[in-house]
Amino acid sequence: MKIKSIKKLKLYGFNNLTKTLSFNIYDICYAKTEEDRKGYIEYIDEQYNADRLTNILTNVANIIGANVLNIAKQDYDPQGASVTILVSEEEINHENTEHFDESDEAPGPLPNSVVGHLDKSHITVHTYPESDPDKGISTFRADIDVSTCGKISPLKALNYLIHSFDSDIITIDYRVRGFTRDVSGKKYFIDHKINSIQNYIAPETKSLYHMMDVNIYQENIFHTKMILKQFELDEYLFGISKKELLPKEKKKIKQALKHEMMEIFYGRNISKV
Repeated sequence: MKIKSIKKLKLYGFNNLTKTLSFNIYDICYAKTEEDRKGYIEYIDEQYNADRLTNILTNVANIIGANVLNIAKQDYDPQGASVTILVSEEEINHENTEHFDESDEAPGPLPNSVVGHLDKSHITVHTYPESDPDKGISTFRADIDVSTCGKISPLKALNYLIHSFDSDIITIDYRVRGFTRDVSGKKYFIDHKINSIQNYIAPETKSLYHMMDVNIYQENIFHTKMILKQFELDEYLFGISKKELLPKEKKKIKQALKHEMMEIFYGRNISKV
């Protein structure tokens, strides 16, 4: 995939534009029994535990060219996990940091030991496995935020994140906030060309999904929804295969799964026909 290069702006000071890429990624399946539903949740919880999520987000930092400053991760009981990584555009010079021992009364390090934009650049993920006890539908949702300040762009990690999860449905938000100035004092509220998040998605990925955009160009807000084109029932069954089901069961389960997917994709309850 080729992306047109853009002439670099000569800036006055630091690039203060904040670029935030937010994902909601969904994996959906049908688990017939309570035991199977429990098994699905346990499988997802293990598949996307805090250690693996940390590895994914660390790779994201490497892809966008960010330096990892701090990692906080947590697995939850009964299920779910969270990881937060603070990143910076530039490396830290640890030789210039001040040291405090236990006898120091200062509440923390001196200001010159902290990168100024440390709290503006971060990568986070939170997971939400859940199931519907009545319909047998189980879903896994991962919420991901990649927020950067400076030259680095979260859009570089777009394709990697899409393929790092079993993504049946994806909703993506991208927003540029704030402004920066060039050397003549002119304000720039965005420093790159974009008319859709789809501009940054690989063609082979786009061919797998139906896509819909809702963009507010004048506010530098971009929104794209994606849902897989292909539907193969066996790919959505946990603990059972299609050949074990009666024709009526297969039809009912397929309808339930597609109804669930449409409600998630459109973000509202949809009445069954």
